[in-house]
Amino acid sequence: MTAPLKVFITGASSGIGLALAAEYARQGATLGLVARRLDALSEFAQRFSHLSISVYQADVRDEAAIAGAAAQFIGEHGLPDVVIANAGISKGVATGHGDLAAFREVMDVNCFGMAATFEPFAKAMSEARCGTLVGIASVAGVRGLPGSGAYSASKAAALAYLESLRVEMRPFDVAVVTIAPGYIRTPMTAHNPYPMPFLMDADRFAQKVAGAIARKVRFAVFPWPMRIVAALLACLPRWLYDRLFEKAPRKPRAVA
Repeated sequence: MTAPLKVFITGASSGIGLALAAEYARQGATLGLVARRLDALSEFAQRFSHLSISVYQADVRDEAAIAGAAAQFIGEHGLPDVVIANAGISKGVATGHGDLAAFREVMDVNCFGMAATFEPFAKAMSEARCGTLVGIASVAGVRGLPGSGAYSASKAAALAYLESLRVEMRPFDVAVVTIAPGYIRTPMTAHNPYPMPFLMDADRFAQKVAGAIARKVRFAVFPWPMRIVAALLACLPRWLYDRLFEKAPRKPRAVA
């Protein structure tokens, strides 16, 4: 009998993280779930009380807290098979308008938080020559979107970081999977004041992501039409991109 997968997920209290937790719970996985909202994690664990689920309250910007959660999970369940760095936030910002605090928060959560999530597991996985590290990036990291400079920058950094990590971990047989979502129906996108083409339900997205992780796909974009959109955006000459997006709808600025 095959042992259940052991999966560690950050940002698991809502949105994509919650959908991924539910998908792996349906597969009977042993779960380690991390978020700032312990109440939401505990409620989820109660729904799947027949499974082995450990919950940890931590902010991914706090490397000591994430390391502590990782150590507890390893102590209770052993080294995870899959670590998913999913925690992320999005805030509208505008340079020159006093939004530096919001900019730093987005960068810290979306980029530094990803590295902090992988840090406690990478060496042990390398020594064991097994495991999969998964980063949730975004199609928004392909080009800089006006009004979303912090989010686009953080996801572009995540894309580059994950590619670097993938090559670094290759000699140790540790897979690194980059997932670049398009528009997914979550609380983060619920109030976007602009059209969201090919909007995908979070549960369907989670199914697709779990399949890509199982296949150890290096890079995947969901929903699939956004692969074409991302490729076209990447190829647009700068002068044309500037003209097309100069008056594009923008995410409202975060209010302190």
